[in-house]
Amino acid sequence: MDDWATLASPSARDWAGRARYAAAMSLYQRGEIPAEVLEVYRICSRLDGEDALTLLALRGIGAEVIARIRRIRTEGGVL
Repeated sequence: MDDWATLASPSARDWAGRARYAAAMSLYQRGEIPAEVLEVYRICSRLDGEDALTLLALRGIGAEVIARIRRIRTEGGVL
């Protein structure tokens, strides 16, 4: 699973939040997501069942990231 697919994963299994944060860190290091988005994934890292997209939308940040993740979920049949 690539980093974007991991970020798009809605899984609530144990350690899923940490896996999404690790993927977000990798994307941040490659310059694909901004620091504000990485921070939201850090906050959600201990909340395995929390969808970071909700917090991103509430904060009004990461519109491009939200759109990309929704596209991945829709195309992958995750929604």
